[in-house]
Amino acid sequence: METWKSVAAKAVVIVAIFVLIVDGWNHPSRNSSKKVKYHVRRLRKDFRQLKKQEGAIKLVGGRRPFEGNVEILHDAKWGCVCDDEWDHLEATVVCRQLGFEGAIQATGNSRFGIARRRFWMDNMFCDGREDYLGMCRFDGWGNSDCESSEAAGVICTHDKEEDLPSRSISTRRIKIKERHPRLQTRLTGGRNPSEGRVEIKFPDQDWKLVCGDGWSLLEAGVICRQLNLGYASDAIQMTFHSDKKEFIGISGIQCHGNEHHITECLHDTSIQCPGARGNVASVVCKRDMADLVIDHIELMRTAHLEDRPLFWLQCAMEENCVASEAYRIQKESADWTRETRRLLKFTARILNAGTADFRPSVPKHLWEWHMCHMHYHSMEVFATFDIIDSSGKRIAEGHKASFCLEDNLCMPGVKPRYKCANYGDQGISVNCTDIYRYNIDCQWIDISELEAGHYTLKVAVNPEFKIGEMSFENNAAKCQLLYTESQAFVYDCIIGRP
Repeated sequence: METWKSVAAKAVVIVAIFVLIVDGWNHPSRNSSKKVKYHVRRLRKDFRQLKKQEGAIKLVGGRRPFEGNVEILHDAKWGCVCDDEWDHLEATVVCRQLGFEGAIQATGNSRFGIARRRFWMDNMFCDGREDYLGMCRFDGWGNSDCESSEAAGVICTHDKEEDLPSRSISTRRIKIKERHPRLQTRLTGGRNPSEGRVEIKFPDQDWKLVCGDGWSLLEAGVICRQLNLGYASDAIQMTFHSDKKEFIGISGIQCHGNEHHITECLHDTSIQCPGARGNVASVVCKRDMADLVIDHIELMRTAHLEDRPLFWLQCAMEENCVASEAYRIQKESADWTRETRRLLKFTARILNAGTADFRPSVPKHLWEWHMCHMHYHSMEVFATFDIIDSSGKRIAEGHKASFCLEDNLCMPGVKPRYKCANYGDQGISVNCTDIYRYNIDCQWIDISELEAGHYTLKVAVNPEFKIGEMSFENNAAKCQLLYTESQAFVYDCIIGRP
């Protein structure tokens, strides 16, 4: 079903074409190019008016019209979208609303420049079929705890002709060592030698800054490892107070996270640092760091199916813990609470095997109280549960907001420190385990629409790399899943990266 915005846009186009045709019939001797330019100007003016409507979106910071960070209009003010839970489904809705056929990539970590406006949207949940972004579920207008380095963006599908304005600019990425094998690196401007702006130096050149586009803990971790400063605690995108772009020496750095030197990472072959002013990369390194390890044995042991009516899932629905089909049923059926959903449930045990406590990044005064469950959310995305088919496409997902990080079970000699009761401090101590049992709300994947067959089940903790760890290579369990509609078997789990 078309929205009023799409109908209005089509109406403008049809009227413009009609005017051009009639005008050509009545005045065949006129200069056609002038008429076309006139009507195109009128058409563009009409579209500008449409873009000022509630829920309108635009892309900013990109070098081409089909890429950039997403901004949305609400209450006549433009605002950003946070990259929490941002993936290909949300990007598809954005690109379609903008008139493109689909999305090539959903971007995060302010890839097209740090956010310059407030965040209007956070924790987006789209099923990919919405006509515009405002139809998706999210935390509410302006409810966000995101930082300026967490702006969500997209790269939309496009025709090659649309790339003409930047045809001379190469966007190809290669390893840094292929072009700069003798690159030097240092940190400057910090309060101590373990933090500061990242600077690089090419042979026979002065020290220069690193563009902060897409800068994350993965890239920051490589810098800390290379400089023998431990592990990355924070990856910061900051504004360097100068309008001179020549201070930027490299851009588009992209690391897997396990490299030993920054030259093993990819980078843009030409410098493309988005934003009106210098957006530079900075890091904070620490010697001691947490390291979460998921218990894949417990996952296999406890996995089972359960059918539950929506009446008993109303709290879970508030936290977006059921499939999109359930929300459609809620809207369209008066007896929606009697409908039943099939859940794949399991227990998740997470051990902190590092040398420092795992703490939520959100300050305590910003934790969100959830009245339905009578608890605080200290971390918006602690774990994600996905079911993937043989082609690598995600066909079912579960979201687990970390409503409680606490020490449920500790090794001998270790005293538990964190408890959620009575607004207590939340976290996971060293050598302690946080246990999310299968009888807790949202500890499942809604597979009601899943067909019988063989799949891959992936359970990941700290999946968006928002909090620093010693390694992210043990944060996910990837398992084989056999679903027969009456039973589910989870087996052959291996530990890996989210």
